[in-house]
This record gives sequence, C-alpha cells and structure tokens, in this order.
Amino acid sequence: MRNLRKLAGTCQRLWLHFWMRLAGVRYCRRTATRFALLFGPDYYQRQQLAEMNRWGFISPKATLHGWVRLGSHVLIDDRVLLYQEDEGPVVLGDRVRLQSDVHVQTAQGGSVTIGADSRLQRGCQVEAFLAPIRIGSRVGLAPRCALYSFDHSFEPGAPYSVQPLQTKGGITIEDDVWLGHGAIVLSGVRIGKGAVVGAGSVVTRDVPAGAVVAGAPARVIKIPAALARARTAITSAGVSAAPFLSVCASSFLEVLLPLN
Repeated sequence: MRNLRKLAGTCQRLWLHFWMRLAGVRYCRRTATRFALLFGPDYYQRQQLAEMNRWGFISPKATLHGWVRLGSHVLIDDRVLLYQEDEGPVVLGDRVRLQSDVHVQTAQGGSVTIGADSRLQRGCQVEAFLAPIRIGSRVGLAPRCALYSFDHSFEPGAPYSVQPLQTKGGITIEDDVWLGHGAIVLSGVRIGKGAVVGAGSVVTRDVPAGAVVAGAPARVIKIPAALARARTAITSAGVSAAPFLSVCASSFLEVLLPLN
C-alpha cells in the first residue's frame, strides 16, 4: 500500500510538471493548465504550480483584458478579473498572489502596480480611475479589502447616475503593510512602510510608517516605532533634554501631521 501511494505521488508530480511546463508555451497556456488541474491541488497548494514555470499559474477561469504585464511565477486564481482600459496598465511583480474573486480594474488614466511577493486574498477590489494605485512589495490584503482612487461628486441638481468622477490623488501603499479584513482605502492616501490597518477600517488620510490604525475614519491606535524610541530615550540614564525634545518633536509630527 505504501509503495502504491508513493507511485501515485510520483505520477502526479510528473503529470503536473509536464503540463505546467507546457503551460509556459504561448497558445498552450489555458489548455495545458486545464489538464494539469485534472490531478492538481486546490488553491492553498497551487503556489507550487506557479513555481514550475516562469509564466506562473493562471487559472483557466481567470479573465485578463487589455494591457496586463505579469512578473515571473505569479499566481492568478479562479474568477480573478484584471481589466484594463485606456492607457493605464495593470502591472504585477514577481510572485504576486491573487486569490479567487479578486477584481483589479483601471480606466480614465488610472493604473495599478503591485510589487513583488504581495498577496491579495479572496474578494479584494482594486479600482484605479483618474489616478494610480501603487502597492509595494510584501504587502498583504486580507479578504474583502477595497482600494478606490476615485469618488463620485455631489453637484446639486444632478442625479447620481450622471455625476462626474473626482479624485484627491492616487493611493500609495508602501512595503510590508498589512490591511485587515474588509479595510477600505480611499483616494489621496499614502500608507507608510510596515503599517497595519485594522479590520473594517476606512482610511481617508495618510498613515505613518509603522503605525497601527483602526476605525471609520481610521485613527492611530498604537504609536509608531519612532515615538517608542523617544519613550525609551527619556527613560535611559544620561539623556539630555535637548536631544530628547528633538526626537519627541519629530515623533509627534510624524504621528499627528497625517491626521490633520
């Protein structure tokens, strides 16, 4: 019995390697991927399929429309939609992972760039209209997060359906940021490196690097590393007042200015 299981595992690996290598050949990709999935793993093991060729793993059930540029070894799972209009591209870096039902759309001059090793979990929406959305490297978006680089205007006397779109600017999410389940980020926002956004938050203003924010609208609930260093400095022996005040002032500016 053990030998049979070992033989079955070897046959499965050979099957996957053959078809995923063939999936890296143009005009064979979708067909070869379908054959690989006949005896292939579900999502949580599909990352290994993405490593088998430079093209990565693109589900036959995914839709890629327009100007979409892919890095190496990307994973694009079932029912993912990458939809590009006008001149703004959709760019995925190396080893980006898009789980099922992720929607990424650009139009009216917007663009989307997602850095290497970032991952968007199930049901995330990234819509770049009028302004770009830039997501750094090693960024994590929990399920149902939404990023919108536009909003609807509210001019009096006109119905909602004909209101023009407007924007406060693009969205920038720096490296190593984590967004909790259902977080929403609106236009004109920059989230600093290493920040954490709590589940269900609505981010309308800039977030300092290393900060933890939550709420609607999101507020800082935990001090960034810079202010923690200031606290350590005042408790250390031999620290003069001038250096401490300098560190403390810069730390408070880092926290408070984005919230004004």
